[in-house]
Amino acid sequence: MKVTEHLSKAKQSLISFELIPPKRGGDIKSLLSVLDDIAQFHPPFIDITSHSAEIYYEETAKGIVKKIKRKRPGTLGICALIQNKYNVDAVPHILTQGFTREETEDFLIELRYLGIDNVLAIRGDDNGYQKPIPVGKSANKYAVDLVSQISSMNNGKYLEESLLDAKPSDFCVGVGGYPEKHYESPNLMTDIRFAKAKIDAGAEYIVTQMFFENKVFFDYVDSCRKEGINVPIIPGLKILTNKSHLINIPKNFYINIPSDLVDEVYAAKAEHIMDIGVEWAAKQVEQLLNSGVPGIHFYIMQNSGPVKKLMERLKLYKKIF
Repeated sequence: MKVTEHLSKAKQSLISFELIPPKRGGDIKSLLSVLDDIAQFHPPFIDITSHSAEIYYEETAKGIVKKIKRKRPGTLGICALIQNKYNVDAVPHILTQGFTREETEDFLIELRYLGIDNVLAIRGDDNGYQKPIPVGKSANKYAVDLVSQISSMNNGKYLEESLLDAKPSDFCVGVGGYPEKHYESPNLMTDIRFAKAKIDAGAEYIVTQMFFENKVFFDYVDSCRKEGINVPIIPGLKILTNKSHLINIPKNFYINIPSDLVDEVYAAKAEHIMDIGVEWAAKQVEQLLNSGVPGIHFYIMQNSGPVKKLMERLKLYKKIF
């Protein structure tokens, strides 16, 4: 079922989750444990991130060698697992960064084979590696270009000539939104106009970047509505669990962490920080639910412990499900 269908049929705000694949060379046992944990909350859909190849350097007997690898493969297989083992709709992330349009078309065709109805179209992080584009191939530069490609497939327009008579795809396309603006945008309103372009290209809902102040989200939604964006906007939340998050989250995601939360975390012992993060998120969730948001999307990566604690704290497993 499409994400938009889940949202339109829901009588209350939905709860969804986002996971990250295991590192190359690892195994899926830890991820299965996380999936078992969150499946009890009956999420309508679960997002799985995607990762392009990146450059890294490895010291060898012959000196330091530059290598290029995808450190976290497996998005497709995990999506198949989620849909067939857990009967939950999977939402794979589709990237422009590191993939040709032809590779994207192949990936989308494989998703169709698996009966996956949803994708989240994003540019992806700049990891310092610009993949060479082979002669005769092409690449999407921005997320709006990727949305346009998927919309073309939904209209029966394929890159590969042998597929021109194939049936149109029917993907529900989500995109990212940035309540505190994307770091490359000159200002928030410009960023919202970029979001509007993605909606005009065929995107059907927005999931926001994490934030720690609800006013930031509410102001963002108001600005989007004034700009003519009328699709569902799902707030994304992250539970802060350790002091390193105070540095890593702003550094990697270019967002602000409120002073009250920062002061409380710095003053706390390490074993109490998760409780502080859960309590802060609980207040955010209660206010968001009371405001009637279409859903709440939790960025849990590979750690279900904090969100389990939050769900029990709010008794959401009883209230919503």
